[in-house]
Order: sequence, then structure tokens, then C-alpha cells
Amino acid sequence: MDTRTDKTTTLKHKFWTTLADSPFVFLQIDGDPQTAVPMMAQLDSAAQSTIWFFTSRRGPLAQGGAATATFTGKAHDLFARFSGRLVEETDPARLELEWSPAVQAWFPGGKDDPNLLMLRMELATAEIWNLDYGLINTAKMMLGYDIRETAAAQHVQTTL
Repeated sequence: MDTRTDKTTTLKHKFWTTLADSPFVFLQIDGDPQTAVPMMAQLDSAAQSTIWFFTSRRGPLAQGGAATATFTGKAHDLFARFSGRLVEETDPARLELEWSPAVQAWFPGGKDDPNLLMLRMELATAEIWNLDYGLINTAKMMLGYDIRETAAAQHVQTTL
């Protein structure tokens, strides 16, 4: 495996692990910044290139379409921006699988709440930044030393 592929694989793995640990993103419909809202991502480790969101049929994301999410890991050592397409998820088995007490809190009418809308984000491209430079490189940065090479080695543009 070449160095570029290895870096991409490593950063993608860290992205998915970090997102699973804190599944909160800021999501918006492309071209309409007024739709940007915090959302909780529903993840399935067996699903490739897909994330689900529960939202309101009257909410700003209900229109679906091209969308972008931004993410910051809990420890602020990983940042990501990813894009994809939001489409209504109509599979009742997926609704059953992703339903949780946290979702129930937002939809007191339960799974049959007429306002409930489950969206599937079919992922496309992503940009991932790992800011966990380690103690020595962090110290170098704080002292004004050039760490651009280190930073570049911890950044990737890829597909998810």
C-alpha cells in the first residue's frame, strides 16, 4: 500500500471512530446557509457511505438534496467536512434499526409521528484534518517553528 492510500485509510478510520464517539454534526442544504442546523448522525458500521438523520417534515432539511456537514471531534483533534445527497428513507426496517430513546425525545408521537422524517445522506466527498500532532510538533508550533509538512501529512481529501 502506498503512503497516500495508507494516510487516507488511517484518517478515514479515525473519522468514523471519532464520529461514532460524538455523532453530532452541523448539516445544511448546499446553497442555503439558513438551513444549517445541528443534527445527530445515526451510524451503522455495516453501511458503507451512508448516514441517517431524523428531522421534522416542516424543518429546513425536509427538502433534501445536495448537503454538506461539518464535524468537530469531542477532543477537537479531528475536523471534517463531508458532502452528499439527502433523500427520504422509506425502509421501515431502517427506521426500526435507527430508532432510539434520543430520537423519541424529539418525536413524542413515536415512529408514527406524522411530522417524523428520516433522511438518508448518501455520502460523496470529504475533507478530513487530524490536529493530533503529538507533543513535540505541538510544542514546535507554539514556538513558531514551521509544521506545515506535519499538518499536510494529517490532511486528506477523499470519498467516504
